[in-house]
Amino acid sequence: MGWLQALLTDSGSFTHALLAYSLIIAAGLWIGRFRFFGVSVGVTCVLFLGLFARYLGVDVDPSIISFFRNFGLVLFVFFIGLQVGPSFFSTLRNSGWGLNGLMCLSVGVSLLLTVGIWAASDGALALPQLLGVHFGAVTSTPGLGATQEALAAMGYKGDITVGYACAYPVSIIGVILTLLFVRKVFGIDVKHEEMLWEEAQKKRAQTPIYFHVTLSNHALDNHTLREIRSLVGRNFICSRILHDGVITSPTADTVVHEGDKLRIVAGPRDKEAIVAFCGEEDTKIDLATAHSPLVSRLISVTREEVNGALIEDLHLSRMDGVNITRVNRSGVVLFPYNTLRLQIGDTLNCVGPANAVARLAAMMGNQEKRLERPNVFAIFIGIALGLVLGSVPIAFPGMPTEIKLGLAGGPLIAAILLSYYGPRFHLVTYTTVSANLMLREWGLTFFLASTGLAAGDMFIEAFVSGIGWVYMALGLVISVVPMAVMAVVARRFMRLNFHTIAGLIAGASTSSSALSFVNSLSERGLAVLAYSTVYPLAMFLRIISGQIILMLFFSMQ
Repeated sequence: MGWLQALLTDSGSFTHALLAYSLIIAAGLWIGRFRFFGVSVGVTCVLFLGLFARYLGVDVDPSIISFFRNFGLVLFVFFIGLQVGPSFFSTLRNSGWGLNGLMCLSVGVSLLLTVGIWAASDGALALPQLLGVHFGAVTSTPGLGATQEALAAMGYKGDITVGYACAYPVSIIGVILTLLFVRKVFGIDVKHEEMLWEEAQKKRAQTPIYFHVTLSNHALDNHTLREIRSLVGRNFICSRILHDGVITSPTADTVVHEGDKLRIVAGPRDKEAIVAFCGEEDTKIDLATAHSPLVSRLISVTREEVNGALIEDLHLSRMDGVNITRVNRSGVVLFPYNTLRLQIGDTLNCVGPANAVARLAAMMGNQEKRLERPNVFAIFIGIALGLVLGSVPIAFPGMPTEIKLGLAGGPLIAAILLSYYGPRFHLVTYTTVSANLMLREWGLTFFLASTGLAAGDMFIEAFVSGIGWVYMALGLVISVVPMAVMAVVARRFMRLNFHTIAGLIAGASTSSSALSFVNSLSERGLAVLAYSTVYPLAMFLRIISGQIILMLFFSMQ
């Protein structure tokens, strides 16, 4: 039975290490599924199983732990970047500035509070350990990893995982306390807020809609749709025309006549102007009926040659009247502007004669199975770019040393840029939701297990000595105060909806556990929109904030 003893005890064996990781991760994920007071710890339970396993004597070679920790961190942040990249810049351009401004307020307050506690302790508490508490309180695992990397470069020998692990459990308590505080202070009725949220979303909705108009403006008779679009000054697609009892699918150069009935696809805000300009709305007709000679099909973009192509490059006017009326990208419906770049994985809503639609489908690929193939080339190009980007030293005026984005910041930024700009260079960055989630979870679980195995002894000792309870108390303060400040400003001065504030709190803390809780406040999960709006920038700021604090204050301790 010597082989079994070696498998269980040989700390230098890779097989022993992988067995330990497999058992810790499996047990942590299983226990993390259970809910306590409606909240589950989730994947973070892997960290606590790693701490417990190390305390029980599970020993793994430090070099193996270092490899799995760094590799897991890179995988985790890179695939987060691929997920949020396509919507990162669009959310900033649209309604994201206000929400991200509030998120920055929360990040700033939490950092000031952390530095203030360190200064007030007069050396009793080390700044690195307080940063560990800080990242546990805001549940930022990548921020912890980036700060650990920066400390190692500075020659720091301690492990800040202890503070992180002590503060992490109270973070979800901080979210609950903050939301209860907001509801009490402002007398909020959650159901009423849900109704107000839905009404506001309808007013702001930009998802394209369809409607029918009768062309009764004599001045537009004998004009092309291209000319009418220019005159009205609104973007719209005419997917069908009824002329002399015949339904056709027009092109931009199709000439229309007074009395024609047009099926229009446009943004909700443009409807009133289009109807007023063309004549009057016809609510009794529907040109998309069963007896129409035109067909409507959903077409998937799966050909690599089309990746990054502009819609105007397709020259739809040469395809017998086929029109693209909507583009669905990662669950977001987009208007098909001529300058919109298509990406692998897009779904096009197309209308036109059956033969023309079939030709467009062949041009786009429309083969769902192709989307299941992983685009490994672009992924490794992106990771390589991220590692280079993370290694570049960046000098800031007044800072004693240079800063690096490291293994957390570099791959994250590279993935965001690659997923957004990659199609312009015909790089296919599309990954299925399940593949992205799986690789992200692999990375996160390896990182958390490694972190736990490296700090298990110190974690138990911290609670025995009493400092662990201090870290928990400080973590609760660092968690609650910034969120409460942000929530009060959001409600008192910006009049934001309660569900938006709840999503904002979860996004600012980059916490999936917090998102799970705030989503339970509404059956429709209304908090997700605000969460996804601030999450990418919050993740980035959490990653670099620890390094900035170290650059400014580490030499002073």
